[in-house]
Parts: sequence; structure tokens; C-alpha cells
Amino acid sequence: MAADFWTSSQFKQLLDPEELNAVHPLDKERGITSEDYKLIKFHISNYIVKLAQYIKVRQRVVATAITYMRRVYARRSMTEYNPRLVAPTCLYLAAKAEESTVQARLLAFYIKKVQSDEKYRCEIKEILEMEMKILEALNYYLVVFHPYRSLTQLLQDAGMSDSTQQTWGVVNDTYKMDLILVHPPHLIALACMYIASVQKDKENTAWFEELRVDMNVVKNIAMEILDFYDSYKLMSDDNRISAAMNKLP
Repeated sequence: MAADFWTSSQFKQLLDPEELNAVHPLDKERGITSEDYKLIKFHISNYIVKLAQYIKVRQRVVATAITYMRRVYARRSMTEYNPRLVAPTCLYLAAKAEESTVQARLLAFYIKKVQSDEKYRCEIKEILEMEMKILEALNYYLVVFHPYRSLTQLLQDAGMSDSTQQTWGVVNDTYKMDLILVHPPHLIALACMYIASVQKDKENTAWFEELRVDMNVVKNIAMEILDFYDSYKLMSDDNRISAAMNKLP
């Protein structure tokens, strides 16, 4: 993982958390706050997950789609790039990038099943047009390195294979945050393992200390994830999400 990731565009484009919380000037004009930004991205991440369940694609495709979406909004405004259309388009593009091609017409069909709100409806032509805009926003960099890649081996090395399902679930939850744009994927994997080992009261201190990583960074990522869990109910509030989404064009 290391050799590939450290030479990748993903590594070169890792962002500072403050950059991700900055609201685009066009969105500011519409009264969208940094808190609205987080809520909308959280909601759109969940929308991508629901849509993916209908079209039956691998978790890796879902993770790549959400990463694309979050990268787009690190560079572009929600005013210009409608999140309701960006979500299915990122899933469409991620499926192609991960060699699990999905037809645009299938997406357009299932959107009606997932979302009753007419604002989410879109035509095939709109998905294809948005695909070109997203490709440009991503600078055509489509390869994404995920924590999953190193997770299985790390769990085995740490003698934590019995925690695979739990740790995998925590990794999935990290895509409801911007962590993949801020940290190398293997550090996110280690943070999820750290959470699992603490929750299972498993003594792995020696194993973690033998790793050539900054454990302060790993623990800080773990704290971010736990803080997210603490605020999950607030983030999932339909009224707050609707209020944020209603500020969009």
C-alpha cells in the first residue's frame, strides 16, 4: 500500500481540516454555513449508500463515490454542483472506475425508489452532463486508496481477526466524515482498529507501539471518529437536514 499511496495524487492532495470547513463564497451568499456543509455532505453520503443498496455494488464502489463527492465540494460550490445530482453521478463514475459498471438509466430509475422528493429526480442526460463536470473538478484523478486495502492484513498481524466485522463497520462510518481527504488510509484503518481494541478491552498496546507510525495521530483520528458518534443523533435530525437542503438552489 505504502509505495503506491505515497506517490499517488491522493497523497499529494491531502487537505487541512480547516480547508474542508471553508464555505464557498457562492454558498455563503445563500446563507449556507459550515455546519450546513457538514449536514448536507452527511445526508448525501447516506443517499449514496441507499442508492448503492438498490443497484447492488461493492462497498468499495460506495466508498469511492463518497470520496469523489467530498473531493468535489472541497473545490466547488453546492450552488453550482447540485448535491442531489452529484450523488448519483459520483456513484455512476465510481462504478466505472472500480470496474463495476452501472447503467445511468438504472440509476435514474432507482432514484425514484429511494427518494420520493421530486427535487432528486433526474434524467440520464443530466447524469452524463454532470459526469463531465465532476471529472473536471477531480482533475481526472479517479484512483482512490481506501483503508480496506490494508485492514485485513493489519487485523491478522495484530491477532484481531475476531474484530474484523466491527472494525470494518467503523471504517464504513468514516465515510460520513471527511477523514479520507485528510489522512493516509492506513492511519484511518489503524484508528478504527484502535477503537475496536479499546471497546473489546483487548490489550494491543505493544503491537501498536511497534508500528512505525505516530500513535498520537492515530489516537487523534480515533477521537474524531468517537466525537462523530457522539454527534450522530444531531447529524441525523431530519429537520436540520431539510433546513440545510432547502438553502440549495
